[in-house]
Amino acid sequence: MQRRYRLRHSVQFQRVRREGQAWPHPLLVFCAAANDLPYSRFGIVASKHIGNAVVRNRVKRLLREAIRVRRAKVAPGWDVVLVARTLIVEAVLRRIGEALDSLLQQAGLIEERRGGDVRG
Repeated sequence: MQRRYRLRHSVQFQRVRREGQAWPHPLLVFCAAANDLPYSRFGIVASKHIGNAVVRNRVKRLLREAIRVRRAKVAPGWDVVLVARTLIVEAVLRRIGEALDSLLQQAGLIEERRGGDVRG
């Protein structure tokens, strides 16, 4: 994921958690807050409750891939924090993607794109 699409500082994560709204799922918690940018940014949290460094890094890689595939459909102007829960350790990419789709839908962040209706 390109650097501009990432939340990188703890202040940014804290602002989303403080000012945003949260939607829970058994695999992760989805928090979103508006930003003033023409694109959305994402941050991932995987605490030590998830497992050791190897497990946490695997979970973060899976979440980054799920975001990468869906980023074009996400409405611009949002900061999103994904907090991994312990059940995510056993989940495969497809199930994580389904969870993320569900949470994006609940949050109303899926942008409907109209394709190729060019009349001339």
